[in-house]
Amino acid sequence: MFNLRKFWQSSSGLHLKDYHKEQSTQQPVRKLTAANASELVIPLQQHSGHKPKIIVKAGDFVYKGQCLAEAEGVISVPVHASTSGRIQAIEERPIAHPSGLTDLCVILIPDGQDNWGDQRLVPIKNYAEASATVLRERVSQAGIVGLGGAVFPSAIKLNVPESVQLTTLVINGAECEPYITCDDLLMREQASEIITGCLIMLRALHEHAPSQGLECLIGIEDNKPQAIQAMQVAAEHTKDTRIKIVPVPTQYPTGGERQLIHILTGREVPSGRRPTDIGVLCHNVATARAIYQAVVLGQPLISRYVTVTGKGVVQPQNFDVPIGLSMHTLIQAAGGYTSKAKRLIMGGSMMGVALPTDQIPVVKATNCLWVSEQATEAITLPCIRCGQCAEACPVNLLPQQLYWHARARNLEKVEQHHIFDCIECGCCAYVCPSHIPLVDYYRYAKADIYAQREAREKADLARERHDFHQERLERAKREKAEKLAKHKEVAQTKTSQDDKQAAIQAALERAKAKKAQQAAPAPSATAAEDKPA
Repeated sequence: MFNLRKFWQSSSGLHLKDYHKEQSTQQPVRKLTAANASELVIPLQQHSGHKPKIIVKAGDFVYKGQCLAEAEGVISVPVHASTSGRIQAIEERPIAHPSGLTDLCVILIPDGQDNWGDQRLVPIKNYAEASATVLRERVSQAGIVGLGGAVFPSAIKLNVPESVQLTTLVINGAECEPYITCDDLLMREQASEIITGCLIMLRALHEHAPSQGLECLIGIEDNKPQAIQAMQVAAEHTKDTRIKIVPVPTQYPTGGERQLIHILTGREVPSGRRPTDIGVLCHNVATARAIYQAVVLGQPLISRYVTVTGKGVVQPQNFDVPIGLSMHTLIQAAGGYTSKAKRLIMGGSMMGVALPTDQIPVVKATNCLWVSEQATEAITLPCIRCGQCAEACPVNLLPQQLYWHARARNLEKVEQHHIFDCIECGCCAYVCPSHIPLVDYYRYAKADIYAQREAREKADLARERHDFHQERLERAKREKAEKLAKHKEVAQTKTSQDDKQAAIQAALERAKAKKAQQAAPAPSATAAEDKPA
């Protein structure tokens, strides 16, 4: 029944013993509404790139779906109200960050009506005939970002350079991270919407397709048979041969963008390059569904599926959650904590980050809340140079060398070992017998490199401004000197001309006097004699 095709399996990565996914897949997705929440805390920064510009103020009444902050800058998306109500404040609140950082948030008090007003975007029913520009603009207006974890603005990914010719659109439904099942349940329950979202993306990319057309490969790990079945039925219903459902072997981290591209196409994305450089574009299944909602229904991204799981919660399950809802409220909807609850982690056991409190909001990047029964990490021991981390690395790096250089803050060496190819999957830390938190070292090293680059860019900009200022002063000095020299030259020329004119006039006067003298009559002898002595 499935569209069988050859796949290329990686020799690295991990075959985990237990993915713990059955805990949260025993019930259908439960929808939570924001209407009865005491408040919604909607952070402005929920995506990679520039923070959007706030366009509302405290005291304003807003409708569901109304824009609260508009995109500002090249890489940015707007943020919308998850329900109707009144804005109580715009202030700093704790956000989903392991250090408990705060950021600017809109505090919305729901009115209980969940009223859209006239804030829905105008649906684009004939998306099959819409231009790529119109579709990209709608994706941007709806605030859609990658919901697989990167939260990069989706409209920018769809805006492929004119020189690029794509051959494959890869839709990531692998969901290889342990504990997380939100994409699995999304594919089971909303398969047709996902497929329609894929068709919309194919339309948005049709200008970059080769003559034989652009194919769409939807990769799903084979430990999700119900999702595969539902997606296959939905794909067959469209009768569009470009869309193919491809079951792939269950192996971590198959869900990594570059790993899935290699498995499905056999092509590898070169170091420091992007998938579009090899003719491939990759999006998540949840992103595809959000694009369907924005284009066909006119709904911005104001909710998402979230998995609540772990031995520390009473009833693990999946929820359709409005953005801004408190994680505490979400945990309570799952029955609350058990006596085993020790830590709250956003994400799965491999790439998740521990949160200091549950009094923070669900954001676009929140795909899972895992309540772990383990209070702390294992005790870290010295590295024994076993090499297991290098064997497990799915991108063929040297984790041990990266660790030593990162620990020594030798950032030049860290970059030479291609640290930015690291996808932070956690395979190296998982197999490390010394329990060294390797990924933490890599994250700190990346942050230091970014900070150095930013400082260098600021210094370069300051130097450019200084050089420009100096050049402007020198130019003004030169122009002043040139002006004075020209004025002096003009004055000298005028003086010279005046002297010449005076000399000519004097010569003329002398000639005139001489001529007059010559014309005067000479005195007679008689007259001379008559003069008195």
